[in-house]
Amino acid sequence: MSAVRILIADDDPVVREVVRRYLERDGMEVAEAADGVQAQRALAGGDIDLAVLDVMMPAPDGLALCRSVREGERPETPIIMLTALGEEEDRVLGLTAGADDYLTKPFSPRELALRVASVLRRTHGPAPTAGVLRSGEIRLRPAARTADIAGRPISLTAREFDLLCFLLANQRRVFSRTELLAQVWGWDFGDQSTVTVHVKRLRAKLGDTHRIETVWGRGYAWGTGTGVDRAE
Repeated sequence: MSAVRILIADDDPVVREVVRRYLERDGMEVAEAADGVQAQRALAGGDIDLAVLDVMMPAPDGLALCRSVREGERPETPIIMLTALGEEEDRVLGLTAGADDYLTKPFSPRELALRVASVLRRTHGPAPTAGVLRSGEIRLRPAARTADIAGRPISLTAREFDLLCFLLANQRRVFSRTELLAQVWGWDFGDQSTVTVHVKRLRAKLGDTHRIETVWGRGYAWGTGTGVDRAE
């Protein structure tokens, strides 16, 4: 089986070199891009399993590239954003654009390698045993990583799929954002706004069929039927 192929797109050659060494040490193949144009070409090749995109690289920047991937032929491609912007609204902007994860510069290359491995475990790991998860008109097939509403396919990112899968497998149970970070992202640390943004994105994509309820002071649940709010 061919090695997992990671794209590192950053205009800083030192960042690319250090990250490449860490990922290659983990047995991955690495493609490099110094700007958005080179990154576009690499992504168009169709053999990238995960992309690490710098928000501030020469145009098209990481946010624009992320949006184009989500609207393109392989919208499920996992994306991790690198940003020098530390404010929460800047991080949320990246997640809203469709990123699965982000790291703020300066960052530890080892931490990035761990984040990459965490995302890949979800998308390239052993197939789940569950056949079909259902809720109303929503059907989700964990092994095939596909979901549909009344037979119409839903385009979900890797993390959106993982979150929906977890909620459907644990309906009527309330989970805090900390618990969802641990169960879905595999993190025992991290910004809880990551969960909030992904919940919003799922609600938007599922429309009226979603049953993600906000249980104030506790977290989120799928279809508790307790009359709690179903919107942020």
